Amino acid sequence: MNHNYKHIIFDLDRTLWDFDKSSEETFREMYSIFGLQQKGVAEVHVFFHNYQKINDKYWAKYRAGNISKADLNVLRFEDSLKLYAIIDRELAKKMASYYLQHSPSKKNLFPYTLELLSYLKKKYKLHILTNGFKEVQKKKMDINGLSPYFEGLYTSEDAGTLKPSPIAFQYALNKIGAKADECIMVGDDYQVDILGAKKIGMDQIFVDFENDSSNYDCTFCVSSLKEIEMIL
Repeated sequence: MNHNYKHIIFDLDRTLWDFDKSSEETFREMYSIFGLQQKGVAEVHVFFHNYQKINDKYWAKYRAGNISKADLNVLRFEDSLKLYAIIDRELAKKMASYYLQHSPSKKNLFPYTLELLSYLKKKYKLHILTNGFKEVQKKKMDINGLSPYFEGLYTSEDAGTLKPSPIAFQYALNKIGAKADECIMVGDDYQVDILGAKKIGMDQIFVDFENDSSNYDCTFCVSSLKEIEMIL
């Protein structure tokens, strides 16, 4: 145990908040609301699976600075619809708007999230560092009862760059007023959260919910949030 830690920095999506479950719930709503079955989309789970791959592609472009936030929001839906020969940008815009409004409202925390935060808050100052959009992430935190546990919400938009850039991590450290060795990063994305923190000299806890037994090079690795109590 490192008693020098004063701050715990968490990722939000897929670490504390179940992004995929919330997204799929929202897609099932949109499937009905926008009449996608009547437009030729036979199975909502296949449509969602295709969207996930397209979304990942556009997020990679966004992280590289090759597309804007506005384009990301619409193009991921526009391209998903095109797979079914639905060429309708206005529909894509409506779906993008609905998704951004309703997906963050889903109450889908991973097991033991609130219990862990209650435990940690007694000992450390807690923070969020996320690549997600600020207005969306704030809404998720408020609705899911996360906000009272955290001192600050730091986003890539505020930092001017996305994780895993060291600039994003340094931005958070500057806002916190701490050194890297006083903090530990908790996240689910090895490339973005873990390697990003490592680059700046910050310890890391890799939350590997899949427990795929790969030999990850990180300070700590857990397969559930409850295991973090044994580290901190």
